[in-house]
Amino acid sequence: MDDCIFCKIIQGDIPSIKVFEDDTVIAFLDISQTTPGHTLLVPKQHVQDIFAYDADLAAQVFQHVPRIARALRAAFPEMTGLNICNNNGEVAYQSVMHSHIHFIPRYASTDDFNIHFGDHTSQYTTDQLQVIGAKIKQQLEVN
Repeated sequence: MDDCIFCKIIQGDIPSIKVFEDDTVIAFLDISQTTPGHTLLVPKQHVQDIFAYDADLAAQVFQHVPRIARALRAAFPEMTGLNICNNNGEVAYQSVMHSHIHFIPRYASTDDFNIHFGDHTSQYTTDQLQVIGAKIKQQLEVN
């Protein structure tokens, strides 16, 4: 894609700090460095989001997740946690429309990164959860 910043990084048109590369993926430091070591894992094939992956691409990309996570832990022994995020769509905070996985090392609860999971337990009955689960299960059986 001509206007995709990640495609330009992959092609070498925009400089980056690469930490890993093979035939399928590239991993490089996020320019924002939300926390020190913030790394992105990007498929070299331009795919907009997780919905565009086939099984082969998913296997080729996601096989690197544990390796990069372990490298970050070894590189930053002071790290006390790690967020691994994949945002899909603008409403889910995807800002570059080329699929990518964020690795955000965590050092303290005050390190300028947070995620909030709302607790809506009281809003769902077991029957409602069964209906939601059945919809997902049905689609998994079809696809």
